Amino acid sequence: MSGLALLRPEWLLALPLVAGLGLWAWRRQRGLGDWMRAADPGLLRAMRAIGRVDGRGAAGAALLAPLAAGIVVLALTGPAVDRSGASAFRNLDGAVFVLDASPSMVAGPGWPDAVAAARIGLGALGAKPAALVVYAGDAYLAAPFTRDTAQLGLTVSVIEPGTVPDPGTRPERALAMAADLLAQADILAGDVVLITDGGGVGAGAMAAADRIAGAGAALSVVRIGTAPGEALETLARAGGGAVHAPADLDALRAALATGAGDRLAREDYALLFRADLGRYLLILALFPLLLLFRRAAP
Repeated sequence: MSGLALLRPEWLLALPLVAGLGLWAWRRQRGLGDWMRAADPGLLRAMRAIGRVDGRGAAGAALLAPLAAGIVVLALTGPAVDRSGASAFRNLDGAVFVLDASPSMVAGPGWPDAVAAARIGLGALGAKPAALVVYAGDAYLAAPFTRDTAQLGLTVSVIEPGTVPDPGTRPERALAMAADLLAQADILAGDVVLITDGGGVGAGAMAAADRIAGAGAALSVVRIGTAPGEALETLARAGGGAVHAPADLDALRAALATGAGDRLAREDYALLFRADLGRYLLILALFPLLLLFRRAAP
């Protein structure tokens, strides 16, 4: 988001109507309104010559009300500029990284790719907070929400075989924990990043992905090694995200940097990011209206 934007651009459709009404009023009131058609033109010229008729003010006054209406319409469109420090608002955006720490992952050849993917994703967050969940046969909160993403990257780097002692692979528990974290932090829109080789993905994980998407977040999946592509594609679609390969994380980086903020801006939270200047235009609309109340000369 940058520069000037309109929060309610649909109000622009009213401008042609206001312009049409203004043209109609000007044509009707120019000079002396209906007297222009009813009186003899020569008589009107004579009366103007002796100062008994002045039609110039009537024509201008006819345009004051349409002018004020036009300014009000522009105010209703919601011209807005970015708020300073909007990216630092709390409880708007955040990311939960869910890392498969089962033996097939940590001891496998794809583990360096998993660590690199997590650190790249954390580096793309900017000022947004992140949390870390690790899982195998059960899920654990490795780090609550924090803006110290560099420290989270170090935490990911020290995970080793046995860090999560529970045998098995239960991604549904980790995804459910991620959804709980977003809800407890009152985050309005966020991201969940699942880094896995696909083990254990089933109906429970699909239900957790639906819950994440229903809460306004997006689930992205980084596929490690020879993970089953079809199951992970279905999981990502259920969570409103996409599947990414460790060798090409540009799309994931872009989604984490701007995705949730854009979702908020498209919804009813746009004013949290932008300052509406329409109220100041309403003040301008008062000036042509005040001219309509000029005191008549004695």
